[in-house]
Formats: sequence, structure tokens, C-alpha cells
Amino acid sequence: MSTIHSQSAAAPPDAPAQKPFWRNLLRARETGLVIIIAALFITMSLISPYFLTVANIRAMAMAFAVESIVVVGMTILLISGGIDLSVGSVTALAMVLAGWLFLSGLDPWTASALAILVCTGIGAAMGLCVTRIGLHHFIVSLGVMVIARGLCLLLTGGRPLGLYSLPPEFKFIGQGSIGQIPVVICLFLVVVVVFDFLLRRTVMFRKVFYTGSNRKAAAYSGIRTDRVIFATTTLCAALAAVAGIISMARFGSAQPTFGIGMELNVIAAAVIGGASLSGGSGTILGAILGAILLSVVSSSLALLNVSVYWQDIIRGSILLAAVVFDHYLVKKRG
Repeated sequence: MSTIHSQSAAAPPDAPAQKPFWRNLLRARETGLVIIIAALFITMSLISPYFLTVANIRAMAMAFAVESIVVVGMTILLISGGIDLSVGSVTALAMVLAGWLFLSGLDPWTASALAILVCTGIGAAMGLCVTRIGLHHFIVSLGVMVIARGLCLLLTGGRPLGLYSLPPEFKFIGQGSIGQIPVVICLFLVVVVVFDFLLRRTVMFRKVFYTGSNRKAAAYSGIRTDRVIFATTTLCAALAAVAGIISMARFGSAQPTFGIGMELNVIAAAVIGGASLSGGSGTILGAILGAILLSVVSSSLALLNVSVYWQDIIRGSILLAAVVFDHYLVKKRG
């Protein structure tokens, strides 16, 4: 198998002059997102006295942290050229399955490990359907979304499972703090730092970009594109399952309806952050900034007493605008 050749250290004589760092910084999509988020913070702090309170900031951080773990997996999958509509259902299935096994007599750690294993297997099965049978990610994940949600309702009878006897050491991962920082935030930061490093610095994850940019060209260069797509699909499901277990520890219950609509938020955050629906581009940092932006918008709309129906319309409009902008950039790149 051929390897991916690194770029030469010395630039050719006729190479264009490198642009200054500050110019690249101003042109970066992440910079624009930071400016928008900062403007929202300033505006909302002037409009609502409750926005910049510790309680509201903590609530926003807790809300987006768990979902952002799923955003990381979705971003990597989008970069490889795939998409997963089942992440919300898989997150709920991990929560329900772990809760059901715990109530059946297993300790919560073993129950959680088995639930993550099952959901990772579901991701692997989706990857095989895409790579071996040739089905599209959209169709496969749509079917899994319905099946996983049905399993959640089957295991619970449609009612939340109260997990009141969960041990304190397990609840700690969802409700505890290290110093003043919630453990949920710490886990989220670990996931972000690890996968941002892998995506930026390792040849293995660079293959994800090559596969998403041009699958045929990547295959001709020696990249096992089927393996890349299989791995990214499996990883996305695994991270969704991890988010489900953290949510179970946080709420002390397993809710079969948890995660409904999550797939739209997750895809929107990734696309707003620069991940292309056509594959080949995206960053973890940009996707997390997209998730923060959506969380700030949701909190702002709630504080302004905007109807929940209008909140859905506004969030859908933001997603549509991000998709249109992504389509424009893809056409511009040719």
C-alpha cells in the first residue's frame, strides 16, 4: 500500500509568498464564529440580566458539552463523506440498554460497557452496509434511527426508567465536579483535545480528509477507503453511545425519548463550524464553536420568552443557511 507523502520542507522558488498569520487568522471560519458568539454574549448581557449569571453559563455549558461529544464523531464522519441520522436514537439506546441491564442486576459499569459495545456494533454494521453492500449512509442511518428508537420503546414500555439506586461513584461522571469544573465538561474537553490532535497531526486521520475529498483518487493512491468509512461510521456511533451513558449518569434515569432531534443539532453544529456535507473539510474546533453558537442561541431565545415553535423555526433556518453557505463554498472551489 502506498503511503501519503509529506510536503517538502522547502518551498519551490516560484511558490507564492506565504500570507501573514494575522491575515489567515482573520480569514479563518473559526474567527468569524468567535466574533458572532462574542457579539451574542454582549447583546444578550445588555438585554437580559440573567444571561451572564453563573447558573445560566453553567446550564449552557452542561447542555452543549454532552451533545458536543456526538458532534466530534459526526464531524469526522462528515469529513470522510458520510452522514449519520441515527445518533440521537443510538444515544438513547445506549442510555436505555445500560439502564435496563442495571435494573436486571448488573453493576452500572459493566452495563454501560455492554451498552457502548452494542451501539458500537450497530455503527460497525452500518459501516458494513455502506462499504460492502454499497448502500448510502443516509438510507442506512435512517433505518437504524427508527429501529434503535423502537428498541428503546420496547425495552422501557415507553416510560423512563428510574435509576435511583445508581451508586454515587457512577453518578459522579454526570453530576460531580473536579474543583469548580463539572466532570461532564472535563470529559468533553478530553474528547475534543484527543480527536482534534488526531485529526490534525496523524497520518491515519489525514486519510479521512483524502477519502472525503475524492474517494476514487484516494483509493488510487493506496488508501483503503472502505476501512476509513467503516472506521468513521463506527466511531460516530461509539461516541454517541458514550454521550448516552454520561447522560444517564447526569439525569439518574434512562429516557426512551432522549435525543429526539439531536441529529439535526449535531449536523448543524458541524456544518456551521465548517464541515462540508460533500466531505473533505472540517475541523473539530470549528464544530465545537458551532455547537456553542447553537447553545447560546437556544439560551437567548428561551430567556427572551420566544415560543418553542419559533425556536424550532429559527434553528432550522440557521441549519438551512449553513447548508446553503456550504453549497456556495463547494461550487466556488469547483
